Amino acid sequence: MPLSLSTPALLFGAISLLLLAYTNRFLALASLIRSLHDRYHDVHDEVTRLQIAQLRRRVRLIRNMQALGVTSFLLCVLCMFVLFFGAVRAGQAIFGLSLVLLMASLALSAREIQLSVGALDLLLADLELRPDDARAVPSGAAVRRAPLGDEPPPAP
Repeated sequence: MPLSLSTPALLFGAISLLLLAYTNRFLALASLIRSLHDRYHDVHDEVTRLQIAQLRRRVRLIRNMQALGVTSFLLCVLCMFVLFFGAVRAGQAIFGLSLVLLMASLALSAREIQLSVGALDLLLADLELRPDDARAVPSGAAVRRAPLGDEPPPAP
């Protein structure tokens, strides 16, 4: 397959947007970690501790996703440089490696999304396990619980 300078350049936009998305995930996690850190100092509950452990794994995954994405981006630039000087075989090899690293970055992204869903499941499970009277009720207001699934609606 002929490889021209424009082929690796096509990935510039995609990789840049991917890195932006990874950075946004990282910033959201950093904010969440800071708020959980403050919460954990006030209340040492098990759910918060489990969330912190999940967040540690997710931050590491995002770091690795970013590293693979940046390396893939650098290899695309190197590929263009090598192709500019006429080394087509070397350019093909470098471009192939760039694609492999990009795929690895995307695979880590899928894993991070799975962990994110797992963290949300922890919160939902915590909500389901708490009795209604343990939840905060606004002062002077009665709160009616919405029926879930096959449960009959609460009596008035």
